[in-house]
Amino acid sequence: MQRRLNREASSLPELRRLAQSAGYDVVAEFEQTRRADARYQIGRGKVEELADLVKETGAEKVIFDNALRMIQAYNLAKATKVEIIDRFQLILEIFNKRATTTEAKLQIQLATLKNELKHAKEKVRLTKHGEQPGFMGIGVYEAEIYREAIKRQVHTIQQKLGHIREKRVLHRERRTALGLYSVSLAGYTNAGKSSLFNALSEATVEVDNALFTTLSTTTRLIEFSKRRFLLTDTVGFIDRLPHTLVEAFLSTLEETVYSDLLILVLDISEPLETVRKKNQTCQQTINRIGASGLPMLTLLNKIDCLSPQEAQQKLEALREETKNPLLISAKSKTNFDQLQQEILRRLEGYVAAAFWVPMTQETMSLVSWVHKGADVKKITYNDNTVDVQLEASPEFAEKLRKRVETLQGKIEINLEPT
Repeated sequence: MQRRLNREASSLPELRRLAQSAGYDVVAEFEQTRRADARYQIGRGKVEELADLVKETGAEKVIFDNALRMIQAYNLAKATKVEIIDRFQLILEIFNKRATTTEAKLQIQLATLKNELKHAKEKVRLTKHGEQPGFMGIGVYEAEIYREAIKRQVHTIQQKLGHIREKRVLHRERRTALGLYSVSLAGYTNAGKSSLFNALSEATVEVDNALFTTLSTTTRLIEFSKRRFLLTDTVGFIDRLPHTLVEAFLSTLEETVYSDLLILVLDISEPLETVRKKNQTCQQTINRIGASGLPMLTLLNKIDCLSPQEAQQKLEALREETKNPLLISAKSKTNFDQLQQEILRRLEGYVAAAFWVPMTQETMSLVSWVHKGADVKKITYNDNTVDVQLEASPEFAEKLRKRVETLQGKIEINLEPT
């Protein structure tokens, strides 16, 4: 169900996909163009039509694309005799079904409780007027007691998430110490991020045609052209992603903020206007999480679903409104060589270095560390020394200089990019 103004586009196709991703069978769709009604969101005559449709189809729940006030959800439940939820609650249901990690589950609980806290007083007040579907079992509470109980749960979850975030920061610091560049994937849900992640990393992250397959952060070490990078996949974006959910997933999205390169993935097989709208939504979300200043590539994915002419026409149409666009197919790995060269070009800045250190107890530990963080070109073990030639990021080369000098060795770094 959607109420919209004449000038607004219909969101029912996306709402249908969201409902299906949550496991619902959609039995009917309903739309009205008018201003919002204070009591019902839709007009009173339309409420009667909706109640008849629910009875006729045997629907067990009505999902509104519009954000509903508590009084509107209550009045609609009373009129239709079924539970009424809005888009935000539907997205929470999907997240709840798909969460697999402890952190993701806690983040969803936190978003749910914060939403409940916001409406607790009114919900208790309405329930005292008579229980309705979706308003069951809390009429026995006093509003303030109910709010305090929710606040205690929020506090407990925030503490648990704080501990998990501390571990995440430690992991990030360890990765930074290795001197490896990090690349993050971002994009509208179901744009093909996980397929691209698997194709680049040869991993087996779950790929599904449903929305929000990825809810937690996954990072893998990838290597091409003798360079090593950390590739991270995070939760997908969606239009009107509720602020509470962005806030709850902020620690997960932080991985994007701290990356050296952001790869935005768009599904170019969709109609051009849809691609434009989703690109705008992604740009807005990237801006909200503070990652808009990062170097960015825009991958126009799923060209295997288009003819070469269609793909090229869409590329030209989107060239001015996307950052460094590139046509690819994650499914068939089309244009992957070009993608890898673009990643290298954006992150390039590797410098050549050569060093020798005397053979001591610490030498092999240093050599092992260099192998993890640099592209070792040549290594020679002499009787009393080890000679190494390599290419690495300037940051790694500077760290290497300090360690070599501590071991009484010598190092030369060519600061011109390789």
